[in-house]
Amino acid sequence: MSAQPSRQQPLPRPTPVPGTATVAMFTSPTSWVESDAVAQCHQVAALDGMLHVAAMPDLHPGKGAPIGAAMASRVLYPFLVGSDIGCGIAVFPISLKRPVPERLAARFPDLDRALDPDRDADDPAWSVLTGDIPAGHVESLGTVGRGNHFVELARVETVAAPDHARRLGLTASDLVLIVHSGSRGLGERILREHTSVHGAGPAPDPAGYLAAHDDAVRWGSLNRRLLAARVAHALGAVPTEPVIDQCHNLVEVRDDGIYLHRKGAAPGDGRDVLIAGTRGTRSYVVAAHAGPEANHSVAHGAGRKMSRADALRRGRAKHTVEELRRTPVGSLVVCGDRQLLFEEAPTAYKRIEQVIGDLVEHGLATPVASTVPVVTYKTADVGSTPTRDRRDHRRGRGRP
Repeated sequence: MSAQPSRQQPLPRPTPVPGTATVAMFTSPTSWVESDAVAQCHQVAALDGMLHVAAMPDLHPGKGAPIGAAMASRVLYPFLVGSDIGCGIAVFPISLKRPVPERLAARFPDLDRALDPDRDADDPAWSVLTGDIPAGHVESLGTVGRGNHFVELARVETVAAPDHARRLGLTASDLVLIVHSGSRGLGERILREHTSVHGAGPAPDPAGYLAAHDDAVRWGSLNRRLLAARVAHALGAVPTEPVIDQCHNLVEVRDDGIYLHRKGAAPGDGRDVLIAGTRGTRSYVVAAHAGPEANHSVAHGAGRKMSRADALRRGRAKHTVEELRRTPVGSLVVCGDRQLLFEEAPTAYKRIEQVIGDLVEHGLATPVASTVPVVTYKTADVGSTPTRDRRDHRRGRGRP
């Protein structure tokens, strides 16, 4: 499935109170939702031209705008999409003969090291590139990034909708690569060019912003393919096309000229979506069928319940680094950044089952299958990366 920007069916035209749009919360009384995130939804609703804000069950506060929300407006606001334009999650089938986690973790390549079109011209991962590199942005190609981004080898655990899963080519016990990454520095550059002049204001030239934005969305999709191909080759497998590839940081222009901003919200209008849990819990493939009140969107993941500072402080008091390298489900974590290990601990996130349950309760999605981690890559552990990458670290080429 493509992660390309698209033109969809019209959004509703709610009649808002003057100066304030409508806000819909797709949560339940037992959901964990920070009051700051709800306040941000209402702040966004007060923006000029805003029509409707739909808050997903993974809602949490962001930098100036909520994460886990879909926001419809007659005005285009680049800051509502944020800096990681094109961020999304893709799922790639992979076939491995002997998936032993310890062996596989040691074979993951250094995904902090960018693919250079000149230096790495013979790298087989380039086979997934067709056409030009969007925006000519060659920096950071094939890198995963930090924060909550990851590449994960996972196993399909349960199948709730066999016919639907079969159409995706997924059956119980199959292995898949799940890739969560975005446009890296390209999206940040696009947002910075806007905010340096206009701050959090609207785009004075929507068409110009959308042209750059669409390049970043395409770049993010290409990067997810490059990441999956790098890992597949390193593990001795043949790269495959994604069966799911949905972007959750973007703006869509609807047929009636309304701008639908998604910030940590996946397209939910008849598409298949992988909603990510954590490195120590399940993730879920769902068939999304969200309607107008949800701005045709669904959640994109479990959603943070702790700030990074809180997760670091609490995690250090309860766990050792080695404890965090093996998860409660028996999977392994490749992460050479100790602080990131604590910041991204499973306990820093909401319960993914609660998020999925809320989506089902509100009629936004139907579970198709669940996956469980085998190996999750966060950032390179230099001591265990393949020989070629260790040499590059010693030569000072470890990071783009």
